[in-house]
Amino acid sequence: MKPVSLIPASVDSLGPILIADDSPTVRKILEITLRRAGYTVYAFPDGVCMLQWLRNSGKIPPLIFLDLVMPRLDGYQVATWLRKQPAFATTVLVLHTRRSGLLDRLKARLLGIEAYLTKPSTTQEILALAACYCTFPGPRTPR
Repeated sequence: MKPVSLIPASVDSLGPILIADDSPTVRKILEITLRRAGYTVYAFPDGVCMLQWLRNSGKIPPLIFLDLVMPRLDGYQVATWLRKQPAFATTVLVLHTRRSGLLDRLKARLLGIEAYLTKPSTTQEILALAACYCTFPGPRTPR
């Protein structure tokens, strides 16, 4: 039986995956993991830089990984801004954080964050999220 690839044949046509995390190490791990799988990735040290890039680029990413605790704008603030913009209605937001409490997860869900990934995460978890949310175009349903 032939193995089935979780990575779409043309991942580049789906738009870039964005990462906003103030940790250079975490940014690099996510970036390398996703690039090796064939995704186009842009990484930013905080939410402000990422939002400026989004405004200037005109690109609509299918998936954004957000750290919760960042300088200038935290992950919740970035998610709130994105969810108010109709253009990002189908962009999947993943909160990637060390916080694993029930209240943080609930707040994330209420803000429209589809997935919650606790650090440290595995490459398998990262790639599974990318494959799940970047393979199928159109509206996604929260988990």
